Amino acid sequence: MADILSLSKARKARAKAEKEQQAQENRIRYGRTKAERAAEAAKAEQAERLIDAHKRDEP
Repeated sequence: MADILSLSKARKARAKAEKEQQAQENRIRYGRTKAERAAEAAKAEQAERLIDAHKRDEP
């Protein structure tokens, strides 16, 4: 005989698994250390200074 399955519990379990999968994807996508964020900010600032240094003055 098959086990009796509560549909509401099955729905909740599936929703919980989907939320956990989404959380895992978000951790991969957005989870960066403070040092990584600081290094990226410093690199972006340096690139902007380099671009500004090459701009020509408009008369």
